Amino acid sequence: MRILILSRNPALYSTRSLLRACYRAGHQAKVIDHLLCDLLIEKGKLNVSYQGELLRNYDAVIPRIGTSVTTAGTNVVRQFEKMGLFSTTRADAILRARNKLRCYQILAAEGIDVPKTLFPNFIQVDSVLIDDFVKSPNVIKLLESTHGLGVILSESLNNATSTIEAFQRMKHKVLVQEFVEESNGTDIRALLVDGHVIASMRRQALEGEFRSNLHRGGTASIEKLTEQEKFLCRKVCRILGLDVAGVDILRSERGPLILEVNSSPGLEGIENYTGIDVAGSIVRYLERRMQKRKNYRLNKI
Repeated sequence: MRILILSRNPALYSTRSLLRACYRAGHQAKVIDHLLCDLLIEKGKLNVSYQGELLRNYDAVIPRIGTSVTTAGTNVVRQFEKMGLFSTTRADAILRARNKLRCYQILAAEGIDVPKTLFPNFIQVDSVLIDDFVKSPNVIKLLESTHGLGVILSESLNNATSTIEAFQRMKHKVLVQEFVEESNGTDIRALLVDGHVIASMRRQALEGEFRSNLHRGGTASIEKLTEQEKFLCRKVCRILGLDVAGVDILRSERGPLILEVNSSPGLEGIENYTGIDVAGSIVRYLERRMQKRKNYRLNKI
């Protein structure tokens, strides 16, 4: 196969791991920066130009789309999809997962338990509603935060109100969520490929810190999921249309809560802490899907 890996930085661990997995499996692979792609659109004909070269005769793409370039990145992924290339993560699925509000709306409507979440209006902060629905302490996070950036633990109603107002003055949209104290600064990250939990780990925040992200100094260890948690992760990915995803779970007194779903999960932490070749699983999934496509086309002849 000829595979394109969409990544802004070929030196990133996840990009290099995927590239190595492609090479080990005997495939040709190329890393391209999706922000340098020009999209050519005319009746019945779509193309992508990359640094003056038309990207033709490729079979599949593996998107690694960062939060800050979601719109531009998904435009490129969708162009490749319309050109007939298989994508391990579809553009629409990336958009559903990337916007936290949209993701929570979809999951909650399907009966998935998530932290109680308030999306305040952009005109006037309703302190009474915040205190009644979420209560203090609570967590305030930017709508498209990543790696724990833009996530704040608010200890009081006055602090929450001031923080929301400050973000809104800077034209940032935020969510206000319940603080799940019993999780004790831990969450569970599960990595799913093709409907299966490939690897999972427990992330622990530093003492005095509530964010468990490894980028914030948190530590990790191998953690097995319960059957209920595995089922929940599979259901979440099915609802969002994600074949490759990282799913973050909070263990609360009322059961597991879906904290976040990542359509471009980092591989460094989970591969290093679990010793599992997640990138290899992604490439093997890609091989299976491409073989199904080939068989389907042969059966139509």
